[in-house]
Amino acid sequence: MGSFSIWHWLIVLLIVVMVFGTKKLKNIGSDLGGAVKGFKDGIKEGGQNPADANGAAPGQVTQETRADKNAIDVEAKQKS
Repeated sequence: MGSFSIWHWLIVLLIVVMVFGTKKLKNIGSDLGGAVKGFKDGIKEGGQNPADANGAAPGQVTQETRADKNAIDVEAKQKS
């Protein structure tokens, strides 16, 4: 009584298919598969440290990539 038999799972599957429809379930499955693939690619890509043409990391701001070269870089401090 603690575990479900195959008949219980088939009835649950039939109800799910009747409620959502096969097309929506197919779309959900393909979306989930694409998300898993994207996650795996992100994990694989995250371990590497690719550099751009200047030798800087992709997220790193360099003097050449700054939009305003006349801007002064300051550090904001909180009032005491």
